[in-house]
Amino acid sequence: MHIGFLTPEYPNPQSTASGGLGTSIKNLASSLVAKNIKVSVFIYGQKQDLIFKENGISFYFIKQKKYRFLGWYLYRKYVQKVLNVKIQKEKIDLIEAPDWTGITAFIKLCCPLIIRMHGTDAYFCELEGRKQKYRNRLFEKMALKSADALVSVSTFTAEKTKEIFKLKQAITVIPNSIETAKFTPSKKTVVRNRLLYFGTIIRKKGVLELAFIFNEIVKSNPEAELWMIGKDVLDIFEKKSTLELFQEKLSLQAKQRLRYFPEVSYSEIRKQLAEAAMIVLPSFAEALPMTWLEAMAMEKAMVTSNIGWAKEVMINNKTGFTENPKNHKAYAEKIIKLLQDPELAQQMGKAAREQVLKKFSTEIVVKQNIDFYTRIVEN
Repeated sequence: MHIGFLTPEYPNPQSTASGGLGTSIKNLASSLVAKNIKVSVFIYGQKQDLIFKENGISFYFIKQKKYRFLGWYLYRKYVQKVLNVKIQKEKIDLIEAPDWTGITAFIKLCCPLIIRMHGTDAYFCELEGRKQKYRNRLFEKMALKSADALVSVSTFTAEKTKEIFKLKQAITVIPNSIETAKFTPSKKTVVRNRLLYFGTIIRKKGVLELAFIFNEIVKSNPEAELWMIGKDVLDIFEKKSTLELFQEKLSLQAKQRLRYFPEVSYSEIRKQLAEAAMIVLPSFAEALPMTWLEAMAMEKAMVTSNIGWAKEVMINNKTGFTENPKNHKAYAEKIIKLLQDPELAQQMGKAAREQVLKKFSTEIVVKQNIDFYTRIVEN
């Protein structure tokens, strides 16, 4: 079997910036190759056209083209042409694409097309309570309804997307996976009282609520420190740096206990995860977050949000604590409890890794994907 992935991002030094979507595709692609399945990855919107092979995966970078009129349509037709040539030449059995902004609207392929729901723009707009561009909604709806099969990374995302677009197709649920051999418990001594947030510095990740939560924490524990790692983005509502908005909400005492780092390497993320006493991820909008799986796989105690998908990942009071990020005091109290009780934090961290090994390891999830792909190809 030969599987092709169409994606706007992938963690490779030669491609444009990548986030959780790219990481999830990389984990799946690598695990498929390990099972002797051929994989080709088509990355659109790139700075240049490139073709190369790496770690058993064939890569095709598709350069972003500029058009005077109807660029959204003409670029899709260009991507379609590139895909169909390779599908026929390389005998690709199916193409998988993400749901984000409906890239496959107007694209007709000579093999089955699967769309994996990592969260449409409509989905995130719904969760964030903001208005969506009409064109994005139309393209996403067209792409989903014309797909040969749909798969979602969480039940919550599947049900919410089905409701938003009034979909009638069946949706298979297969979670994101993580290479647990790469994210393992560290023997490093943790830095007592250090909290770590990692991910994009953006409103939907609960970053602005985290400011108020951290204010509460330093009142009770003046030794607490917050390390934040991630790319700062322009806030969608206030049109200014989210990091600046975050800092404006901090008390003077809390500001003195903050350290911020822009994007860092994967290896540096693992180092910082290992050193943190615990992880805080108060997100309002996810499909099934890779950051949560990475921290859990490293046996880190966590306090996360309790919204939607959270119950499919975390077990409250066992793998960590879940709480509504808007309830600043209650959220802070759970963090303080773990800082004060390292034994409980360690116990929850171990339970978190067990949860990942049982439900989200590539060894388990790759089989679910192969069975799913086989059914689509055979049908």
